[in-house]
Amino acid sequence: MASLRRTSLYASISALAVTAGLLAPMSSAAESEATVTDGCVTSVSDPDTPGPVQICYTMFKPAGATAKQQVPILLEGHGWGGSRTTDPAVFAPYLSHGYGVISFDQRGFGDSGGKAQTMDPDVEGVDVRKLIDLAAAQPWVLKDRPGDPRIGAIGGSYGGGYQYVGAFSEIAATGRTRFDALAPQYTWFDINEALAPQGVPRSEWLAVLVAVAQPSQALPDHVMQSFAEGTATGGYPESQRAFYANNGPAFHIAKGRRLDIPVLVRQGISDNLFNFNNALKNLTGLTPRARARSVVVGFHGGHALPALLPRGSHAGQPAALGEDGTDPCSTELQGGKGDYTSLQVRFFDVHLKKMKGIVPGEGRYALITPDGGCLQTTQLGKNKSYSAGTINAPVAASGPTQFVPLGTGPVDIAGTPYVRAKVTTLTPDARAFFALAVGTSPADATIVDSNVLPLREAVAVSAAPRRIELPAVAIKVPAGQQLFLAVTPFAEMYGGATSRVPGLMTLSDAMVDVPVLTR
Repeated sequence: MASLRRTSLYASISALAVTAGLLAPMSSAAESEATVTDGCVTSVSDPDTPGPVQICYTMFKPAGATAKQQVPILLEGHGWGGSRTTDPAVFAPYLSHGYGVISFDQRGFGDSGGKAQTMDPDVEGVDVRKLIDLAAAQPWVLKDRPGDPRIGAIGGSYGGGYQYVGAFSEIAATGRTRFDALAPQYTWFDINEALAPQGVPRSEWLAVLVAVAQPSQALPDHVMQSFAEGTATGGYPESQRAFYANNGPAFHIAKGRRLDIPVLVRQGISDNLFNFNNALKNLTGLTPRARARSVVVGFHGGHALPALLPRGSHAGQPAALGEDGTDPCSTELQGGKGDYTSLQVRFFDVHLKKMKGIVPGEGRYALITPDGGCLQTTQLGKNKSYSAGTINAPVAASGPTQFVPLGTGPVDIAGTPYVRAKVTTLTPDARAFFALAVGTSPADATIVDSNVLPLREAVAVSAAPRRIELPAVAIKVPAGQQLFLAVTPFAEMYGGATSRVPGLMTLSDAMVDVPVLTR
């Protein structure tokens, strides 16, 4: 039964993956009047294969755009396993507002050549720069100076990853980026930590992502070999870690690079691949000026596989990849009128067309809560420390979840919690999983947004000080309910990546730092 469920799950994920990051089609006179052009640009070779690679695109020029009536342009990249959009109806919200669009096949997918290097700044970073050059060569595209088009970017998941790699790789190459604004959705900070936090693979997601890439044979052979090795051992091979080492904002931020452009960040708080922690860490890559002009929206969507064990507040959610889920915050930011797409258009109107006014939510966080509400704040919560005492956590392939009481509501929480403790274990490669949970008692407590993060001790340790990162949350704990620390030896997202040897992990003098908002 388990294998049947998994097979059907991967099939549904594959079907959804090709539309990740795209907008629902809309009919408009603008799209029928748009000029559509297909072509390819020549980019660098793959690291292990000589010869240039063609990156193919479809370009949409909106009605009325001319050399005398120039317009800004948007770059659009698809999600993992997808391909570019050729139907102008998909981009009607942008074309009808006077934006050009270039949608492109990312390396290894669609009509583009090469293998997916998964956002290597020296490969896909160059691909993006070539496409910006293409935009700059169009006489109808607005320019700030020769070779510098007025350009924004859209797309989710892998289609968010290209935005950061493009902008940061330009800074690395020339000291500045030609992007004027970005709108990445549900994307990553450090892809190694996303795929295998603490070196513990998210095995269900790894299997799905590999399966989605198989039809186009997009992944290099050595990545496939690393995946097979990790599946067999329950580990995360060093060869895979090395392959992804430079492929995300974490690499650039560590080198001191910062983006001085506004970013409309939309991340799934219930995303169990690229969780909300990724969005918060990506914000550290913005200058203070850019952050003040940016907007952060948390919604229920992104990447969400069913998470039945341990029990969570989204245990019954359907499988989804790039699915446009529940997003009350985009509507609330706009006074109850509009959705994320209209918020996005307003964002580009202000930052690309230089229209007067501000973007709704500028400089704020607007975050969906598990009950479907929207928590708005200009700052994340300040740490309040709760004592969790001594925790004896079994490490094994399965076992019960402990719910350690921390405090009672009402309390509002927004940000990333941490556990501080002295860890002792005699079990080699011991693994346990942690999260915040809410309920009236341990009997009915559920893990917030069904998200957990692991602690892995590769070797035996004794009273080793640790600071354990938990999934970032936005929750309102009402009066009459309690806040808990959930500790479990098994998590469905990590499948076979649990401890191989049964044992015990003891956390002594445990304190939980919770980002509490002032009421």
